[in-house]
Amino acid sequence: MGEGARSAVGVGLDAEALMAQAVEATGLSDFGPPSFREGLDVYCESVAEAQLNELGAMAVPANVVGALSNRLKVVDWATRHPEVADERIEAPFVVVGIFRAGTTLASYLLEKDERHRPLFGWEAQDSVPPPDPARLHDDPRIAATVAGRQMLDAVNPRIKVVQNEEPDGPTECITVLGQDFTSLIWEALTNVPTYGAWLRQADVAPSYDYHRLVLQLLQSGGHRGRWSLKSPHHVLHLDALTAVYPDARIVVMHRDPVVLSASVCSLISTLSSTFSDADHTAYIAEHWTDMLERSVTALDGFRDAHPEVPIVDVLYADLVSDPIATMERIYAAFDDEITGVARAAMQAHVDSRPKGRFGTHRYDLDEFGLDGPALAERFAGYVERYQIPLETRSSS
Repeated sequence: MGEGARSAVGVGLDAEALMAQAVEATGLSDFGPPSFREGLDVYCESVAEAQLNELGAMAVPANVVGALSNRLKVVDWATRHPEVADERIEAPFVVVGIFRAGTTLASYLLEKDERHRPLFGWEAQDSVPPPDPARLHDDPRIAATVAGRQMLDAVNPRIKVVQNEEPDGPTECITVLGQDFTSLIWEALTNVPTYGAWLRQADVAPSYDYHRLVLQLLQSGGHRGRWSLKSPHHVLHLDALTAVYPDARIVVMHRDPVVLSASVCSLISTLSSTFSDADHTAYIAEHWTDMLERSVTALDGFRDAHPEVPIVDVLYADLVSDPIATMERIYAAFDDEITGVARAAMQAHVDSRPKGRFGTHRYDLDEFGLDGPALAERFAGYVERYQIPLETRSSS
């Protein structure tokens, strides 16, 4: 691997070297608008804080090069096919909300509606050429994504327990936004306080323009429909999201914030510990509970400023206890209804995926030094405002 990939523990990355690797790998050189560069530079410098282990010193730079490579290919394809810019993204479903609150389940159920067009995991990271509708389930990029996921699962089997996402199923938009380097994906993989502080105040509007370009490119191959998207990341940036998608159908998931705090800390600890042997427990506990609070504040602030934007609130407890009825309520809120075929497909998905089939995601508040009563008080207003039922604290 090149100079930028030879990161040692406690050492940052060389952004220029990683960009050069992406150029060499793709044979392309136009990265498009320079909006990505500041985030890339800050992240590469911040990686020193993550204290990467030997695996991380290889995998993290490879992920950066992968993001840059896909960006190069997206820009090149859109330049050579200017008709991509004419593609319309109309009234997408966007599932947002507090982390670990059921966005994945909701997105998988939306995907079962044949009228919908989800963002698949494999195409989000390897978007060119646009997928052929006839090969959505046997595109060779799927096998490559599966192989990468299996390798990661072999290194850290806990990942499948805390976050099971099928390569040919819906994925979070953070992968695409990560190609503009204003995405929580980089914070989920590595504990990088400097990048996290920068991201809080970064201008994300260009990232959502890039996001739209990727969706336009992907559907230009013929696989169209109403997009169904998801990511807790979006709740922090609803202004930017709705500026690009003004007719978005926004669905906000809610869950007991004490459970969420422990669950998100467990998730981040599992993911980032794959690439670092350092103890980041204290940082994870502080940073990601703050992230939950920021998410609540951002949601409330957006609603106060934009009462005209329709938003449907969904309780995690309702989605889990009666998923089909909950989905029917979501559709009805947007003057729509579920077809019989879609309802049957949703029910089949629920029946085939019992909770805990990959093991139980258990967590302990004490593991992260979290004070349950203090968290409950901290988020009491949020719980009361949305009438969120409290859960047991033993499992997620």
